[in-house]
Amino acid sequence: MTSTVFRRGTLFDGHRYVGPAEVLVKSGRVAALAVGDEERLTVPAGAQEVDLGGGLLAPGFVDAHVHAVQGGLERTRCDLSGMSTREEYLVQVDRYARARPDREWILGGGWAMAAFPGGAPSAADLDTVVADRPVLLPNRDHHGAWVNTRALELAGIDRHTPDPPHGRIERDADGRPTGTLHEGAMELVTRLLPPVTEAELDDALAAGQSYLHSLGVTAWQDAIVGAYAGMDDPGPTYRRAAERGLLSAHVVGALWWDRERGVEQVADLVERRAAYTHGRFRATSAKIMQDGVAENATAALGAPYLDRCGHATDNAGHSFLAPSALAEAVGALVAARFQVHVHAIGDRGVREALDAFEATGPDVHDLRHHLAHLQLVHPDDLARFAAVGVAANIQALWACLDDQMVELTLPFLGAERATWQYPFGGLHRAGARLVAGSDWPVSTPDPLAALHVAVNRWALGEPGRGGSEPFLPEQALDLATAMAAATSGSAWVCHRDDAGVVRPGAVADLVVLDRDPFAAPPAEVGEARVVSTWVDGVPVHGG
Repeated sequence: MTSTVFRRGTLFDGHRYVGPAEVLVKSGRVAALAVGDEERLTVPAGAQEVDLGGGLLAPGFVDAHVHAVQGGLERTRCDLSGMSTREEYLVQVDRYARARPDREWILGGGWAMAAFPGGAPSAADLDTVVADRPVLLPNRDHHGAWVNTRALELAGIDRHTPDPPHGRIERDADGRPTGTLHEGAMELVTRLLPPVTEAELDDALAAGQSYLHSLGVTAWQDAIVGAYAGMDDPGPTYRRAAERGLLSAHVVGALWWDRERGVEQVADLVERRAAYTHGRFRATSAKIMQDGVAENATAALGAPYLDRCGHATDNAGHSFLAPSALAEAVGALVAARFQVHVHAIGDRGVREALDAFEATGPDVHDLRHHLAHLQLVHPDDLARFAAVGVAANIQALWACLDDQMVELTLPFLGAERATWQYPFGGLHRAGARLVAGSDWPVSTPDPLAALHVAVNRWALGEPGRGGSEPFLPEQALDLATAMAAATSGSAWVCHRDDAGVVRPGAVADLVVLDRDPFAAPPAEVGEARVVSTWVDGVPVHGG
């Protein structure tokens, strides 16, 4: 294998900013480093030279919570993720549907709740562009879906249809469904969808992988490997790609915990772990969704949500598993040697998850459990992450004053509770191990965009209320800590101790940036761009 030397740039080694450095890669691993302006490496004859041009070399980013097949599938369907207004969405749906007159269903998604009053778009709007065929478009967080009247009719959803367990049908004052389905209510329509073909899923993984590599991502944990909200189980897709040598990333799959079943499903998960694991894909994690999201009032809170007048309602969100059932599930999974990956958004959901891990006892098998999202964490629980030994899996991009935060979250939490949101700085100061993910296609998988918010607490180019007004700036992270979470931290949680770092002997999973963000003001972190991405010393983007 050809050697490669990276020169004339700076280095972040996965834990700290090193400054000027040269790095030699041989046989897919880091062979040597030379640190400082005066140090030069002895390079083998015929080695490829990469001129960093003053940019930064760093370990490849590792996304510890992403849905790559789902994201790739949406990119090949009616993709609304690059738009932000009702009008733009309708134009895109119209254009997509007209170009595909033979499609039985119009599928895709990626719309933002903040584009619609109350976060709930209407079937009547969709009917103006597609009335003859059913339309199903999940929103960016995939906890709700926009459907047209034809889809409601096919599903038999009318004013007499009760809300299903763990779900809600958006209705008008007379009880008629208006076109938005929350959480479990989506399944009333998704059960009718035509099956996705193997070829479509293979193309989706290829599209998702290519896109992630273009953003410097070299490895990830797929946070739902199982059938969920109309999505096919991506486990067989990953297995096929691994067998065919088409999986260039290193991927951990988190097998979906069916909350309608109990611990008897652990035996099935063990079988699927063995069946799916091959090559660069390891199905060694298990995913439990403990609550919903704050924007549709399904995240589990310790006290009820407020109404728009600031009065307490009778709704404190959903704990999808009762605390006792959650503890039992965690215990059974740990006994079967699964890492446990929990979706926990609300402060009650976070506490219930921490309680479950605490009841299970120390992680004596080094399974590296983690809680993802952590939108609201009670201050009393910050220190428990380190004490219990559970990593904090942060989605930094969300910690800003965007329209969704301002319009759909802050009014319903109240002043004190609003200050508990995305407490990255508090978790870090309390000794929590930080790892990082994007939750794409919920939001962009661009790690540099997320790093910008982690450091500044405002989003570059965000049109929301704040502009560059920071959201809870005391919870900001310094750039080295944020980058460590997205590299060595996330590699650690994926059980890749020889990745996420640049040191002799480590795998050469690397990213080259066009500039050194450590040499620029924090307000410019998000302006950096990926030049090339390398996995095992081989370029998978640029290069």
